[in-house]
Amino acid sequence: MTETMLISIAAILALGIGAQWIAWRLRLPSILLLLLAGFAAGPVLGWLHPDKLLGDLLMPLVSISVGLILFEGGLTLKFSELKAIGSVVRNLVTVGALVTWAITILAAKLCFGWTWGLCTLLGAVLVVTGPTVIMPLLRHIQPVRPVASTLKWEGILIDPVGAMLALLVFEVLLSQSGHSVWEIALMGFGRMIGIGMLLGVGTGLLLAFFFQRYWVPDYLQNPVALMAVVGAFALSNHWQDESGLLTTTVIGITLANQKWVHIRHIVEFKENLRVLLISGLFILLSARLNLDTVRHLSPLAGFAFLMVLMLIARPASVFLSALGSTLKFKERAFLSWMAPRGIVAASVASIFAVRLAENGYPNALEIVPVTFMVIVGTVAIYGLTAGHVAVKMELSKPNPQGVLFVGCSPLVRKMALSLQSEGFPVLLADTNRENVAAARLEGLPVYFGNILSDDSRDGLELMGVGKLLGMTSNHEVNTLAGLHLMDIFGRSNIYQVQVHAETDRKSKAEGHGRLVFAKNILLRDLNGLLESGAVMRRTRLSAEFGFEQWKEKHGAGTIPLFLITETGTLRLFTLSNPPLPVPGQTILALGQPEAAKPAPAT
Repeated sequence: MTETMLISIAAILALGIGAQWIAWRLRLPSILLLLLAGFAAGPVLGWLHPDKLLGDLLMPLVSISVGLILFEGGLTLKFSELKAIGSVVRNLVTVGALVTWAITILAAKLCFGWTWGLCTLLGAVLVVTGPTVIMPLLRHIQPVRPVASTLKWEGILIDPVGAMLALLVFEVLLSQSGHSVWEIALMGFGRMIGIGMLLGVGTGLLLAFFFQRYWVPDYLQNPVALMAVVGAFALSNHWQDESGLLTTTVIGITLANQKWVHIRHIVEFKENLRVLLISGLFILLSARLNLDTVRHLSPLAGFAFLMVLMLIARPASVFLSALGSTLKFKERAFLSWMAPRGIVAASVASIFAVRLAENGYPNALEIVPVTFMVIVGTVAIYGLTAGHVAVKMELSKPNPQGVLFVGCSPLVRKMALSLQSEGFPVLLADTNRENVAAARLEGLPVYFGNILSDDSRDGLELMGVGKLLGMTSNHEVNTLAGLHLMDIFGRSNIYQVQVHAETDRKSKAEGHGRLVFAKNILLRDLNGLLESGAVMRRTRLSAEFGFEQWKEKHGAGTIPLFLITETGTLRLFTLSNPPLPVPGQTILALGQPEAAKPAPAT
């Protein structure tokens, strides 16, 4: 028995992480592959039996895991983002949620013929969108800031709202207290919001207070934060069922917006934990599906129900919520095409369907396969099309190849202008007013501020930008900038110039960004070239004039910096694994201008 449990746990981990990796390689929504892997391992092949494996621990573990996922999401929410989109977010989680709920109830009644009670519960469950799906999609698509911020805030805040609605419907369906529906709803909402806000804000401020006074050593801050979140979640649910999700979300928001302590290390820890939790949860929940229940559902009814949610409920919710806002029509249209459901819908549906079935409600268990059908459908359709839709609407750029330059020196401006003339987006970040003013006069977009601050992550407009290049004279600043934004760009897209001769040796030992240009070329050498009159030179290679001929002609006095492939991909010349230019590609280099040709004799 013990060996069987060990094998099952190992299988969950292998399937979850394996599906995540394959999804990354294939550029597919990871949750889609997680659901398919769990469904195959559970009801199809019969290898995995979550209820036998974990027994009564399954649902509590699912609830705590979802609470931790929402806490991690709350850590990414900054109030500064709400200046432009606050009213839209507020409307989406109130008016928009009610519109979605009402349309979903009617659609469920027409498509499945259930009782009004079950339809109302399903509508509450499907009010939520999925931050576990939306956040990876946003990192991949990189839409304009108002759209990205709106989707992020809505996806995280709507989850506890949906869970609370589902609980209230459940209590009404099973209520024998004699209270009216409105009394139950008002009392339930009041308790949930009161407990969630008070316990959430209190726990967040208490953690910040302890960390600010160094009462918790660095190596214990992540475990203590984890302990506090789980404890607050359990206490909140003890006082009011299903209020824990709101509590953990508020803890994250409170920590994200306080100014006393830095929480970046906590965010990084929770991001890693989130990947493990999502991987395990989707495998476990999809493995619990019952094939008989799935077969009982009509495919035509399921498809019609999905189309109502996507083509009627979501657009109605968005356009009503955006009335009077500054969002453009294209932005509203894209928001209408981004409402994938995720782990919260799956977990809430699983919990309440079982409870209703235990209380004798017919067809209650059918809520689970319908919910999973909606999750698979929305994740597949939105995940595979949202990027193309954003590009067509000019709200995003596919495969971002632009460069964020850390530094705004004359050398950086020269490089940025060269890339900009080739059609690549650029953004320069600096704290020097003179450099920033000079860049703006030259028509270059600039971020004026400290790129190492937490505020910079919200202030950088990175549409079309997919690489970071540290170009300041401070090696540590270049390195820290890469570490600070690594979760946005990925390790392979972080570059930095060599400032000191020993930088190459240090980078191998300390894991800095990829060093650029040439082995013995330092930043001072590049600046020296520029001061001596060097310019950016563009050369398109051909079969007759390849890279070897280019090197013979220009010699060591010209430094190749960037390579543009025939497909429009931008590559940097690096010390390790440098690109190998071929005919048809374009080299951007820094070198002396060609000698002027003598005027023809007259």
